[in-house]
Amino acid sequence: MRNTPVGGSRRGERSVEIAAGGVRLPRGLSRLVSFCEKTLQEAGFSTWKVSILLCDDGRIAALNQRYRHQHEATDVLSFPEEDGRKGDPVAGDIAISLDTLRRNAAEFGVTENEEMKRLLVHGLLHIAGFDHGRGKGGAMLALQERLLVALQREKIFGGAWK
Repeated sequence: MRNTPVGGSRRGERSVEIAAGGVRLPRGLSRLVSFCEKTLQEAGFSTWKVSILLCDDGRIAALNQRYRHQHEATDVLSFPEEDGRKGDPVAGDIAISLDTLRRNAAEFGVTENEEMKRLLVHGLLHIAGFDHGRGKGGAMLALQERLLVALQREKIFGGAWK
């Protein structure tokens, strides 16, 4: 399955690109790009090169098998360009399963917009060099929650899926 580029932004040393891997895309992709940029700015980063693949469970399960040796679909995978390096520039790839996103939203009782924001922030922090740390009090998860609160009014999806 090929990835279809669908949008993005390039501003000097800052770029966010989005591709589709066999899925129908939600409306609001420009807001998705904007949300990523605001998240990175709010977290204190000045430069980034991020690509996001929106895909289905089959595609993310194949990626999960290939790179993590896990035999299942997951919600988000992150691939930092510089493994383990924390700080500027933030560079890497994120894959998000829209199938799992929908199930998560229903299971957690949140909107798909809120779940997408959670998955994006989580993936962005991973490619920025953060890991989960120990227990629920890890620095990454604390920063994730702070960013989600700071950006809670941001909207990504503009309505129904295409």
